[in-house]
Amino acid sequence: MRLQAHLLFAVLVALLSAAIVRAMIRWGTLDHPGARSSHTRPTPKGGGVGIAAAFVFGMAVLFATAGQARVPDTPFLGLILAAVGIAAVSYADDLRSWSAGVKLAAQLAAALVAIGCGIRFRVLHLPWFGAWDTGWLGVPLTAAWIVFATNAVNFIDGLNGLASGSVAIACLVLAGIGWVQGDWFVHVASLVLAAGIAGFLPYNYPRARIFMGDVGSQFCGFVLAVIGVLSADFGAQTLSVLMVPMLLAGILFDVVFTLARRLAAGDPLMQAHRSHLYQVAHRAGRPAAAIAAVYWAMAAWGGVCCLAFDAVAGAWKPAVPFAVLLPPTLWLALVLAWARRAGIRDW
Repeated sequence: MRLQAHLLFAVLVALLSAAIVRAMIRWGTLDHPGARSSHTRPTPKGGGVGIAAAFVFGMAVLFATAGQARVPDTPFLGLILAAVGIAAVSYADDLRSWSAGVKLAAQLAAALVAIGCGIRFRVLHLPWFGAWDTGWLGVPLTAAWIVFATNAVNFIDGLNGLASGSVAIACLVLAGIGWVQGDWFVHVASLVLAAGIAGFLPYNYPRARIFMGDVGSQFCGFVLAVIGVLSADFGAQTLSVLMVPMLLAGILFDVVFTLARRLAAGDPLMQAHRSHLYQVAHRAGRPAAAIAAVYWAMAAWGGVCCLAFDAVAGAWKPAVPFAVLLPPTLWLALVLAWARRAGIRDW
């Protein structure tokens, strides 16, 4: 019955998110097409305000009704304060277009707030090496992971529904695993974030009436990264710290490959570009909705691999995490072929 109550509450959170998104469609700032844009007409942005507001409201209500037995005060406040800070700075960036340095500083500050409230890697349970006590390295490792994951989701938010749908699928898988593992915080945080995205997604995919903007992409990336830190405590019987990277394998593969390619070519990493795999596929003529669906499928496949790890036994067990790389590798081969056929030379 308690799970049914959570699901019903998630529906209410989604409806709240949708109501705020509809308001932002009317009053949000317009995103005008530019050289890097995939859209061709001015479209409101700031739909992520609905996601962020619904998430904070949902978590606050559930925290008030759960008590310290399920959610200690300090980690909860660390997540909420840091996430609200990220949302506020990124929404200001949507309005004013701040420099990359300002955004990076804000992300690092938010990560340090979360770490200061006790959200950090302490013991990493790895399928091949067992438990590793991170010691003092836990702080820089946590900060690096949170900042990287936040930016990865932000970088990939260039086509309707691609980033938001991928994060929603990852959150649904984490909500289920958190429930099975008995981790109330991970279960609820994942479920509420997925609900907030569910309220936004119908207004963005397949045809966008609004974009979620940096306030949505950075917020989603940050919260999911923090959930990844929290889920690292599940233990050796699961993939633990590898779960969120596996669920985001398509996104992380795209970002890492693109950054590595630009670094090898001597291109400035902070300069705006159109060389992500999803951007090249779109420039080669592939429909935006279909490209987003590919990334959703890769997130779902990551979920299958996470669940399969517990089911597979023997010598095959350590090989399961590598299976998550098969779809991104195939995707890279397809994009390379499409780019060559379309005559894209600047990639």
